Amino acid sequence: MAAITMRLPVARRAVGPSAPRGGEKHLVAPGDTITTDTGYMRGHGTYVDEEKLIASVAGAVERVNKLVCVKALKARYNGEVGDIVVGRITEVQQKRWKVETNSRLDSVLLLSSVNLPGGELRRRSAEDELAMRDYLQEGDLISAEVQSVFSDGAVSLHTRSLKYGKLAQGVLVQVSPSLVKRQKTHFHDLPCGASVILGNNGFIWIYPTPEQKDEEAGGFTTNLEPVPLSDREVISRLRNCIVALVNQKLMLFDTSILYCYEASLPHQIKDILKPEVEEEIVLETRQKLLDLEG
Repeated sequence: MAAITMRLPVARRAVGPSAPRGGEKHLVAPGDTITTDTGYMRGHGTYVDEEKLIASVAGAVERVNKLVCVKALKARYNGEVGDIVVGRITEVQQKRWKVETNSRLDSVLLLSSVNLPGGELRRRSAEDELAMRDYLQEGDLISAEVQSVFSDGAVSLHTRSLKYGKLAQGVLVQVSPSLVKRQKTHFHDLPCGASVILGNNGFIWIYPTPEQKDEEAGGFTTNLEPVPLSDREVISRLRNCIVALVNQKLMLFDTSILYCYEASLPHQIKDILKPEVEEEIVLETRQKLLDLEG
């Protein structure tokens, strides 16, 4: 018989604003007037009507000098060159793979944009094209970098560095791309014993930290050895911490995830997502981040 968890009603603790210091963000809905000043430049998510700058999407107003744009609260991923993404192969086509990256259109990974096994450098032959399914097939998860963005918004990927390639054992968490903070690196080996890839597209991969990097594989071999229970527990805790941060609309980056992990240690993994525990953990995480900034 399945166990049932029952909770008594409790008074909610007041949680401080999560907006950065300097005031709350200016939130708008479609059709709201942002400004009537004609000196501003129109950015993404806005349009001009009768000399008024009006929001075309629901989101937060962002100003950079004279440029005004609205960052949507919930949106599909818009690729930018240099972004790190985690994606799933959906189709094997002629000399290319189609990849789901949480974008409006499927992304493309060309056969010429991947490392050959062993890091071999040569022109791709007909034999390579016939062996494409041996490299990557439908359902495989990969990490890649955005190489270019087409005029229709579709993204072209590459995995020419040995840090990119096929992903083995781990857990995928899908979040809003707007909650992933842009950093110099999106590959993090956390001191708790697991690693994360924070994809700019909102796909986050959590996996056991490898003992040694396999430089000879070209990014196509996967380690299918059983994962120890201790590693699985760390990965499960990290996964629940990331979901808790997302539920409380806190930005995801290595420090916030690590602070949340440390705050969750007194609680069992299955209890982290209980509303009162989640609020307590995220409140402590937010306070640590504010102390760090101060």
